[in-house]
Amino acid sequence: MPAVAARRGFAVGTSIALIALIALSVAWEWWLAPLRPGGSALVLKIVPLLLALPGVVRRSVYTLQWASMLVLLYLAEGIVRGMTDRGLSATLGWFEAILATVFFVCALSYVAPFKRAAKRAKKAAA
Repeated sequence: MPAVAARRGFAVGTSIALIALIALSVAWEWWLAPLRPGGSALVLKIVPLLLALPGVVRRSVYTLQWASMLVLLYLAEGIVRGMTDRGLSATLGWFEAILATVFFVCALSYVAPFKRAAKRAKKAAA
């Protein structure tokens, strides 16, 4: 793949947003506002995020691509819970939606130059 100017800020933004989303999910489902007192099995929703974490931290373009699609599920959950839950849970839902949006925007902004470079290389090779 041709040399691409790295956008370090966006890569750091994806890592921070993903780590914050994981921390929020754990705190939300175990302590802050679980569906059931004492914690909820919904804490398992962090497993896909944990699988993406090593690749996101390494700035793997492939991982950032699939993780950007995965995080849309968390965006949807945050919006739904923000609109339907009450109290702290609703606030946490909106915070989840914000973190998912930050991750999505940063991931797309980081990956875009790589995709354009690959497209140009493919055209040049044809």
